[in-house]
Amino acid sequence: MEAPGWMSKVTHKTVETNGINMHVVELGTGPTVLLLHGFPEFWYSWRYQIPALADAGFHVVAPDLRGYGETDAPKDQSLYTTLHIVGDVVGMLDALGETKPVFVVAHDWGGVIGWDLCLFRPDRVKAIVGISVPYAPTMPGPSSTQFHTEQLGEGFYPNRFQEPGRAERDFAKTGTKMSLMKFLYAGAREIFIAPPHQELMESIAPPPSQPSWITDFDIDYYTKELERSGWTGGLNYYRNKDKTHELKAPWLKAKLTTTALFVAGSEDLVMKFPSLKDYVYKDLKTYVPNLKDIVVLDGGHFIQQEQGDQLNKVLIAFFLDHTA
Repeated sequence: MEAPGWMSKVTHKTVETNGINMHVVELGTGPTVLLLHGFPEFWYSWRYQIPALADAGFHVVAPDLRGYGETDAPKDQSLYTTLHIVGDVVGMLDALGETKPVFVVAHDWGGVIGWDLCLFRPDRVKAIVGISVPYAPTMPGPSSTQFHTEQLGEGFYPNRFQEPGRAERDFAKTGTKMSLMKFLYAGAREIFIAPPHQELMESIAPPPSQPSWITDFDIDYYTKELERSGWTGGLNYYRNKDKTHELKAPWLKAKLTTTALFVAGSEDLVMKFPSLKDYVYKDLKTYVPNLKDIVVLDGGHFIQQEQGDQLNKVLIAFFLDHTA
């Protein structure tokens, strides 16, 4: 299967930022929309949004985040806190000559980075759409790893990702393509918890069929990029969750003042976490007082791919309402 036609129109750049080289894809002219991907993805995860936003009159910027795709992946595991990644993003915007605040669309781990961009540098963000992962202020108490272990057990997937090399061996045994399919299909709707004495990928059934929103070209392109970059960079985000928690102590219980929208899939695994759904509907606006709405679309975790057209309508309407 051939590449989508719009791919020949995008511009690929490599910019120096925060001590690394970052790969960036751009398309369109107008107000800038920054797209921040999650795990285990790269810029192409936004394949349904990039041409639609450009056609709607926006300048789209979609980087490969640190550790992913064609962007550098430092070997030092400690260099993957959200402060490092936000630093990359700010430096990238500077390198691209973005002097005005930008719109941000951020999914999964990109959502964590997007919210922290608003927290650390609110002057750089005009409005944000967080997808799947809501803003969660730093709170006193146990680390997220300890909390997740108490709530969901040692087999919960972020806990399994903590040991260097373990998940990498699991993915290698399963194969890159099948590991991706398990994440993109089963991972869209299930909470990954491996039984004792069983590895994560072994505990997840293969998808019964290829989802309609993933073409053969898509999965082959994903596989090629992951085989190039490896899994370790993305896994290092998880391995720095507790360090990030420590470093964010100055922002304890901090509220975000940025104009925001939160979007999730009705079957999103994140919305199945204990008490998280209640937090989204009851408490999120307390910490994001300029939250304009909560939008739930029919689908799972990778809603930007599963319901590309519906999400595009939401994004374009929201950004047009806030374009001054």
